[in-house]
Amino acid sequence: MAHHKDAIKRIRTSRAANERNRSNRSRMRNKIKELRTLVEGGDAAAAQADLPGTVSLLQKLAQKGVIHPRNAARRISRLTKAVNGLDSAE
Repeated sequence: MAHHKDAIKRIRTSRAANERNRSNRSRMRNKIKELRTLVEGGDAAAAQADLPGTVSLLQKLAQKGVIHPRNAARRISRLTKAVNGLDSAE
């Protein structure tokens, strides 16, 4: 256990950041899962409507440092490709 004031504060801030990041990652995964479910269901209109919100969330999390910017870019690219693939399939 930490004995120095600085170390005690660092533990406290680390825990807060950890909880915040875990919450944000969970929100991200749920949003992605919702969009993937719409894509798999073939609901192009709903998927197209849900895509901007998901992209926005991924960009915000990358900006905050919750996920790496390239990770966000890769996920955005794959989700966009999947949603756009629905439009061409119809």
